[in-house]
Amino acid sequence: MLFKEYSHQYWMAQAIDLAKKTDKEVPISALIVKENKLISASSNKMEELNDATAHAEILVIRDASNKLGDWRLNDCVLYTTLEPCSMCAGAIINSRISKLVFGAYDLNAGACGSAINLFHSLDKINQIEMLGGILELEASELLKSFFRTTR
Repeated sequence: MLFKEYSHQYWMAQAIDLAKKTDKEVPISALIVKENKLISASSNKMEELNDATAHAEILVIRDASNKLGDWRLNDCVLYTTLEPCSMCAGAIINSRISKLVFGAYDLNAGACGSAINLFHSLDKINQIEMLGGILELEASELLKSFFRTTR
């Protein structure tokens, strides 16, 4: 049996496809992958749960921690369609995720270098590998389309 190593583009495309399925929510999705296997996937559920903390990244971290039986998500990669906010960046740092990969940059609230850089401010810049702009155009267009139709 051959082992297929999926690329960052593959996983981001999966996250974008999941975000496209959201209904009445800002279309942001996140995945956690470990050893090239999907552990958890979630989308924003703030409206559904009436919960300001129900961001895709928070929900996927909770679910992955439950599935793996450990709050430490060492050797996990978190893929998200939008640069995380400060709340989500804090959760990523605290859960010890090894790598963060995101699609679109968030110039208003992005906490990975766009608006602020929480990783740098907390001296975590070398503990978590970050890669932004993966399928950026597709992720950005999904968000722009959503906001064009809701405003």
